[in-house]
Amino acid sequence: MDWILSLFGPGQTSIASTIMLFSFVIAAGIYLGKLKFFGVSLGVTFVLFVGILMGHLGYIVDDQIIKFVREFGLILFIFSIGLQVGPGFFSSFKRGGVRLNMLAVLCIALNVAIVVAIYYWGNVNDKSALVGVMSGAVTNTPGLAAAQQAVTEMTNGAADANIMAQGYAAAYPLGVVGIIAAMFVIRAVFKINTSNEQQQIEEETEKSIHKPLLLSIRITNRLVEGKTLAQLHDIISTNFVVSRLMGDDGKIIIPVSSTTLHENDYMLIVCSDHEADRFRTVLGPEVDMDWQSNPTPVVSRRILITKSEYNGVSLGSLRLHNGYQLNCTRVNRAGVDLLASPGLRLQMGDRITVVGDLNDIERLASRLGNSMKRLNQPNLVTIFVGIILGIILGSINIGFGMKLGLAGGPLVVAILLSRFGYRFKLVTYTSSSASLMLRELGICLFLASVGISAGKGFGEAVFNDTGMWWVIWGFVITFVPLLITGVIARVKYKLNFLTIMGMFSGGYTDPPALAYAGNSTGSDIPAVAYSTVYPLTMFLRVVAAQSLVMLLP
Repeated sequence: MDWILSLFGPGQTSIASTIMLFSFVIAAGIYLGKLKFFGVSLGVTFVLFVGILMGHLGYIVDDQIIKFVREFGLILFIFSIGLQVGPGFFSSFKRGGVRLNMLAVLCIALNVAIVVAIYYWGNVNDKSALVGVMSGAVTNTPGLAAAQQAVTEMTNGAADANIMAQGYAAAYPLGVVGIIAAMFVIRAVFKINTSNEQQQIEEETEKSIHKPLLLSIRITNRLVEGKTLAQLHDIISTNFVVSRLMGDDGKIIIPVSSTTLHENDYMLIVCSDHEADRFRTVLGPEVDMDWQSNPTPVVSRRILITKSEYNGVSLGSLRLHNGYQLNCTRVNRAGVDLLASPGLRLQMGDRITVVGDLNDIERLASRLGNSMKRLNQPNLVTIFVGIILGIILGSINIGFGMKLGLAGGPLVVAILLSRFGYRFKLVTYTSSSASLMLRELGICLFLASVGISAGKGFGEAVFNDTGMWWVIWGFVITFVPLLITGVIARVKYKLNFLTIMGMFSGGYTDPPALAYAGNSTGSDIPAVAYSTVYPLTMFLRVVAAQSLVMLLP
């Protein structure tokens, strides 16, 4: 029986028992996290609560081991988050995203202001506990991780880190509930019908989004006679691609810039849907034509870019016209079709649609890779180079004694690499399954180690008057900023309620709240707003938590 106790008994610190403990905490936490309470689940965060329970029951881990697991898990999680949000970090300020992001920043500022007010004028003056409560109230685990990493460098850091985790655990459940409660209140106050809101935003989206359109045109304008395709681009000053051209002889060709146009030619044009009338006016009427049924060697195929040397290369530099007699009509990136312009920078995983002779297409496919198997191979060099650079950046004093630390440094580097890594020949493409695996593994290791460390003394710290105030203040930190921001968004900016729901979820980086918003409306509109504000707010949540630790006396 001794070997059983050495593996499963409390108080054991061997490598085998430590691995067993971590494995049990993570497995049980993930399983319990799938259970739903009133339609909402806590997800992977339940790993923290299982870890707290095991720590409270007397299960321990060697201090050096648990510190290593916590920090390594944190780095994996933060770095994968940065790679995920990086491509959208800068573009989130475009296309109306500025307003949503500024509302989310207002919410963060209100969260911080309430914490400062509680610290100076409330009945909780332990900054470690308050920062933990704030991180739990806004359901932001990276913020907790960053604050813990910052506080461990201070005097009595380990004890303060445990108090921070206890405050996080006390405030987190009502944090999730508070976000959903704010949605209910905003909907009730303004008497909102979600079906009407969804119909309204879909109509607006349909008008504003310009999708690539395939347009068959018969040239009837005599003024176009004898013009080259390059001259047509000067006449119609917009971005378009002539995919195929058929003359009077019925022969279909792939036109190049020097191809001459004639009256009664038929053209297959790829352009933005809102510019179709311009082509009808300048060239001639739209016709119903089945290009695939015509006997011709011209075919259309999609090619997958899987060779790293083409990461960041402009589409025009491929010389498709001169080298292959091919036309690229569209580029599909992450499920979204983009117009093929010469200046468009290609990325690993892009799918380009080309038309031309099948043999020429096969030559181009061989050049670009076109191998799904190659995409499944993780780019570990970029990941670990990024981690090295992130740790170096996080160790630099940026002023006032502040450092980005093991959370902020890798996050900033990951964001920059995912956006500009191609300039340094670094491939940041990671398959969605590999990225999710890396992120979930990191957060599970982090939450398990934090929970086990904080478990000892958790009951005494939380289930008393102090812990009760942690819960109360946590709900205030959650609910009040959302209510104020929601009213401003609705009254001043007339934002759609589904967009507000997504902004609430993204501003608090809370997937359970987003899941509730999506399930309750049956729409993916909240997810669009969520992804718009998520990159900036994730970054600011980390900075805010660290700043409070550093600046509060």
